[in-house]
Amino acid sequence: MAARTARGVLLAALACYLGITLLNILSLSLDAYGLTRAVVCLLLVFLLQLVHSGLILSRTRGRTRMLTLAAQGVLSYLPLLWFGAYWGAMAGFFAGSLLLVLRPAAGWTLYGLTALSMVLPGVLYHLDVVDTVYLVQTTALTGLVVYGLSRLTSLVDQLHKARADLARLAVSNEQLRFSRDLHDLLGYSLSAVTLKSELIRRLIPTNPHRACDEVDEVLGISRQALADVRRVASGYREMSLGSELTSAESVLAAADVEVTVEVHEDIDRLGVVTSTVLATVLREGVTNLLRHSKASRCWISARVEGDVVRLAIVNDGLLLGSHLRSPHSGSGLGNLERRLEDIGGRLVAQRLPDASDTDLFRLTAETPLRQERSEGPPAGVITRKGRVYGPAEDVA
Repeated sequence: MAARTARGVLLAALACYLGITLLNILSLSLDAYGLTRAVVCLLLVFLLQLVHSGLILSRTRGRTRMLTLAAQGVLSYLPLLWFGAYWGAMAGFFAGSLLLVLRPAAGWTLYGLTALSMVLPGVLYHLDVVDTVYLVQTTALTGLVVYGLSRLTSLVDQLHKARADLARLAVSNEQLRFSRDLHDLLGYSLSAVTLKSELIRRLIPTNPHRACDEVDEVLGISRQALADVRRVASGYREMSLGSELTSAESVLAAADVEVTVEVHEDIDRLGVVTSTVLATVLREGVTNLLRHSKASRCWISARVEGDVVRLAIVNDGLLLGSHLRSPHSGSGLGNLERRLEDIGGRLVAQRLPDASDTDLFRLTAETPLRQERSEGPPAGVITRKGRVYGPAEDVA
């Protein structure tokens, strides 16, 4: 609507100036030939002005525009011989076109000369000083109006296109967010369900009570996955690093991976944003371990060092000669890097030497310690499942 309104205002202003010139010419009582010649010249000037104002043929080349500018110059001055000072307003169109087509230095210089050139018709047709000054001032004012409205219309068009581009970018970003969150959440949950289902299958003949407990955990994971999908769809998701540490330990144990978890006493007091991002890193790290490695041991360390929160996941499942990133792998690590960069953190994936025939693989996420803290228990030792977690040492 704004773009159409701007074009409409420009067209109305140009039409009004043409109408005023036509009324002035009609006062001369011209014959049919003279009137036809005036109307044709006015229509040609109008079409050329539309070209220079960008309403038609907006993508014309520079050489073509110079030719149309020269044609408008001829139509601005030649009819002065036929219609005298009554044609003077068309010089204002030409002055505006000079500003639109030429570079600023040349445009403004020729614009001033065009306005001053209207002194010549005043002298040739013996106009008094007031009428001559009026003719010069009208030419200058018409040029400014044509230039200003044309530039305003162009800016409104650019703004309209920019808003459309921003809207498309917002949709694209939302699609990327949805894809990233879905990948990070469901990859972990589905892997956990698969592993626990295989464990249940093995336990049913020998230990049905343990199998029932595992079924309860599968149901809990499934409900959590459903809740995560709903939160992703609504654009809001909050995760707890402490809860994810407990869940990761349970899932890795079900996969027969020996797990060592070391947690700093202040982890449960992290801000919501930091906790959510690090919990996402932990989920993706565990998911990659289960999918892409044959790890038998895993060390998880989460601690606060000064103004930095560091989460490290180390496993022994990286075979010699393998690559940290496959060109055909998923987008998990790339998603994590972007998440951490958004809060001023970084992600490091590296191979560590080991005495056995396999290397250790470490995934480290570091992020600044944010000032906003969530409500939590007083600082001290944290106890989970009968195990004591204190300040962590470097697991690697």
